[in-house]
Amino acid sequence: MATIRKQKDRWQAMLHEKNAGHMKLLFTGANGFVGQHVQAALRCVQLPHGLDLRDRAALTAAVAAIQPDTVLHLAAQSFVPAAFENPRETFDINFYGTLNLLEALQAAKFKGRMLFVGSGDAYGQVEERDLPVREDHPLRPRNPYAVSKVAAEALCYQWSQTAAFEIVIVRPFNHIGPSQSPRFAIADFARQVTEIRLGLRAPVLQVGDIDVTRDFTDVRDVVRAYSLLLEQGRNGGIYNVCSGREYSIRDLLLRLITLAGVDATIEQDPARLRQAEQRRMVASFEALHRDTGWQPAISVEESLQDLLNDWTEQLQ
Repeated sequence: MATIRKQKDRWQAMLHEKNAGHMKLLFTGANGFVGQHVQAALRCVQLPHGLDLRDRAALTAAVAAIQPDTVLHLAAQSFVPAAFENPRETFDINFYGTLNLLEALQAAKFKGRMLFVGSGDAYGQVEERDLPVREDHPLRPRNPYAVSKVAAEALCYQWSQTAAFEIVIVRPFNHIGPSQSPRFAIADFARQVTEIRLGLRAPVLQVGDIDVTRDFTDVRDVVRAYSLLLEQGRNGGIYNVCSGREYSIRDLLLRLITLAGVDATIEQDPARLRQAEQRRMVASFEALHRDTGWQPAISVEESLQDLLNDWTEQLQ
């Protein structure tokens, strides 16, 4: 743990150095979960409020005005049910929005480095014998969101080889941490547990399928990985961003109950059940560690406690 903390200290020192040098980091997706934490951790410039990546002319003008040194491209339509409802919109935002950004950077004579945020969902269904997932695993996307990310990732790789600037690609897995939308399971459980603790609901938790495992990383560790890759990643390189640990959803729910000090019954709500083709998931961050020295620094207990604290502030 001391080694990890030293790495965090080095990262903070690097941020101060970059800020002192007035490196201009442009990032998209300011209103998203990760975007909020990027703003808290890094000095950065946003696109004008309300600018749509699909508006090519407005995006080109904004990038020309900003003249960034580095770019973190987070913006996406990332909610899988919405992607199934409107795959064309998802593709327009995630693929053509990325193409518009690349062309805008080219028009502004950008010479720096861009980080494209893809998704671990690109791997699709992975056999248990192939766990943990590594970057050379075949991509078999199984929903419109994942397809759009695979297509945009391929586009970014091509530009990394043919454009005048560099691009690094990441495939993040499940995030966790304060300010996460209750559309996502662990954040929703934290909200329900907090409501029970505050006497705002009966001591009954409504859940879906909680007998699956996933690889969760604290969002603040994710932002740290992105910052390090903007500095040290390889052009055209692809990196998993993950904890390398397999967590049971049921176990995390029980930890939330314990941390909150409540007694609650767990009930499975049929409306929350979705077919979980992937029963187990865990990935490897070996490539990320090799090239940047990154490893997770925030424990899952700290992440869960911060989630509970965040919901307490919102609900009181």
